Amino acid sequence: MTYLGIDIGTSGVKALLIDEHGRALGEASAAAVEPVRPHPGWSEQNPADWWNATLAAVDKLKQSHPSELASVRGIGLSGHMHGATLLGKNDEVLRPAILWNDGRSAAECKEMEAALPSLRQLAGNIAMPGFTAPKIAWVRKHEPQVYEKIAKVLLPKAYVRLLLAGEHVEDMSDAAGTLWLDVGKRDWSDELLAVTGLDRSHMPRLVEGSAVSGNLKRDLAQRWGMDGLVVIAGGAGDNAASACGIGAIRPGEGFVSLGTSGVLFVSNERFSPNTEGAVHAFCHAIPDTWHQMGVILSATDSLNWLSRITGQKQAELSGAAEAQFKGPGEELFLPYLSGERTPHNNAGARGSFVGLSHSSDTARLAQAVMEGVTFAFRDSQRVLHDAGTKIDRLLAVGGGSKSALWLKMIATNLDMEIALPEDGDFGGALGAARLGLCAAEGASPATVMTMPPIRTVIAPDKSLSAAYSDQYARYRALYPAIEEARS
Repeated sequence: MTYLGIDIGTSGVKALLIDEHGRALGEASAAAVEPVRPHPGWSEQNPADWWNATLAAVDKLKQSHPSELASVRGIGLSGHMHGATLLGKNDEVLRPAILWNDGRSAAECKEMEAALPSLRQLAGNIAMPGFTAPKIAWVRKHEPQVYEKIAKVLLPKAYVRLLLAGEHVEDMSDAAGTLWLDVGKRDWSDELLAVTGLDRSHMPRLVEGSAVSGNLKRDLAQRWGMDGLVVIAGGAGDNAASACGIGAIRPGEGFVSLGTSGVLFVSNERFSPNTEGAVHAFCHAIPDTWHQMGVILSATDSLNWLSRITGQKQAELSGAAEAQFKGPGEELFLPYLSGERTPHNNAGARGSFVGLSHSSDTARLAQAVMEGVTFAFRDSQRVLHDAGTKIDRLLAVGGGSKSALWLKMIATNLDMEIALPEDGDFGGALGAARLGLCAAEGASPATVMTMPPIRTVIAPDKSLSAAYSDQYARYRALYPAIEEARS
């Protein structure tokens, strides 16, 4: 028997096949049309792009691994969180989905918290523009003709599930990022829904990530040569799925994700909100487990930005930085290109370079960008520590984890060893496949979601600890000073 994990990202979809022992058998990916930014701070995408990329990725597996795909018994889904996919009464898409890194609803966040003083207590999180509910509040105010037609609001992977199985279903981890879930009770909150004028009828049915959410449609099973019943698991938001993929499901286990956004993730045995530090407190993808996250909106996306304006590839920039690296550089970079969540909760924050000189070349700018993102992770660690959270072990995932220098910077600044899995790029897809296995076989997540083989362990460079602490102090001083100058 085999199991399929489908990881739906904003830039594309990855599909991964595993066997009953969790070994990777084959993978394929397909690009999606990049999000558009109609106005500064906005980010939108056509949901059809996720579906077309999903079909393309699994079709590629059909070509490369037909026999393995034919024996699939369970499918798990992972997807980028918070995206508001608005559907009408016949499941038609009403407008482009408003994505996780869209900052247009800052005013609506303040209005929601004023309308419901207990919002933070119920949701366990601050109302942030990235979350789903404020996006609907914005649509209600600015696009009333669209708002009036809303029959269902789905997150990105739930929309793909709808087309795979014909069911409106969402898992707890993704639902926790809507700001409509009572995260402690793992159920929709009537009070939170009412703030945006919605009720439970507008929401998908909730299931745990390792539970069955529906069955694959017959025509799709035939398209991919699958025989018999194929169940679809509840799945997980991308970060919870990555945690399942690298086995971070026990208290104190976590990961650092260097993707488009950055995440410092740690599993908790109980619901542990810390809204003062803009920490995300969500349900995990497995029952009776929660997690906390510090979230950076522009991690590798910061290096992508530098790549675009210099005309050099991201790998070239990070390679140049590594070749000349001697310690903290003179230049400092604030990575707030799309605003920031943890710890500032400021959608209007913007990035900055400070300390430029005639000696500042692309290599030094690249190092500054990598260090700025690293300091943002250190900010997240600080507020998690302030909440009493202890991180026992960290693994690295995401495309940025291919940079040895970046991981060394992060290990040194967090003063923690960071383990790099052999297949660090498969975090979300592997976690989704594991959830598909659990749903199909009724297997225990604790036995399925083990840690993968480790390629290497990156230790902190103690000789740079003091210098980086000084540089971090300068970094922290910049944000309030620059925000004051911008106001």
